[in-house]
Amino acid sequence: MKSAIVIPVRYGSSRFPGKPLAQIKGRTMLERIWRLCRSVSEVDQVIVATDDERIEDHARGFGAECVRTPGSCRNGSERVFEAVLKLPTKPELVINVQGDAVLTPPWMIQALVNYMQQNQTCRLGTLAYAFTDQEFESARKAPAGSSGVFVTMNNGGQALYFSRAIIPHWRDGAGRRPELYRHVGIYAFQFETLRRYISFEPGALEETEKLEQLRALENGIPIHVVTADRRGRTLCSVDCPEHAVRAADIIEREGELLPD
Repeated sequence: MKSAIVIPVRYGSSRFPGKPLAQIKGRTMLERIWRLCRSVSEVDQVIVATDDERIEDHARGFGAECVRTPGSCRNGSERVFEAVLKLPTKPELVINVQGDAVLTPPWMIQALVNYMQQNQTCRLGTLAYAFTDQEFESARKAPAGSSGVFVTMNNGGQALYFSRAIIPHWRDGAGRRPELYRHVGIYAFQFETLRRYISFEPGALEETEKLEQLRALENGIPIHVVTADRRGRTLCSVDCPEHAVRAADIIEREGELLPD
């Protein structure tokens, strides 16, 4: 399948204006995520989708292919769809990688791409990783909703539900603990599935949890969850300036994901 990774980015974040242009250890966030995506094989294009001239100029400056999208896009998936519509040839597989996921190991993205290429009847896929015992205990003690997004799957690897609460809930705390999977917000759509997904309005579950992917489940689009090995790396998305400092600290401690 012809494929494209699309990185949706905007300048006007309320919590972190100009976030894609923020520097983390000598490189902007946008260049970092673009370089990670460029290292993934079996992908024909890596595209930056933005509504802002400053971001477009910066992206083109380090060699990225860039597509301008309307400022009216409500979320990353809409921006990805608008960008793909402008391409002369539509990719059959569209991978949405958020521009703030600067510490996502490229081999995890590769695992998702490989799965979708090898299972071409799969309409929508995403990523998750298993928590260690220590991470499980830390999540249980943390304030509700502060440990990220979790996903539960059926025996075939399809998502049953996503939540900011810890799921499954370990009611009695006895016996062997349940597996806990942290969701990684990268999505691989077949193009026609993305078109269908965009046609739906947000539903009650999406609006309650503030999780875009629940729109697919609410409308009967199955999501296959690819579980990937972090190889000991710490993942970190950047939503505010403090997170950028944390990301820099992680890089200092664990090293760069890619060689210079």
